[in-house]
Amino acid sequence: MMRRDVFQAIADPTRREILSMTAGQPMNINSVAGNFDVSRTAIYKHIKILAECGLLNVKQKGRERFCEAKLEKLSEVNEWVAQYRQFWENKLDALEAYLQTLQTENNSPSKNK
Repeated sequence: MMRRDVFQAIADPTRREILSMTAGQPMNINSVAGNFDVSRTAIYKHIKILAECGLLNVKQKGRERFCEAKLEKLSEVNEWVAQYRQFWENKLDALEAYLQTLQTENNSPSKNK
């Protein structure tokens, strides 16, 4: 079996929507599936992928199965993005300094003559 990771799980908009729906409270699988215009089988496959990645718990309660988001695993995504955050902060700081230089030059008295 192919090892799945969090990035594969969140790459699909349907899976991201399932996570959003189940983040606030556990939901019955049929309720989740009822929110999409695709087959229940397709939704079950998405739920299986999310569960394999550790982003969703599926628990049996009586005759029903409930999905509950486990968002702690998203920390992997945050850690990956964080390595690029400093790069972009540096770029934005340089742009801000450049714009301030332009503004200072445009407001200098020698320009107003």
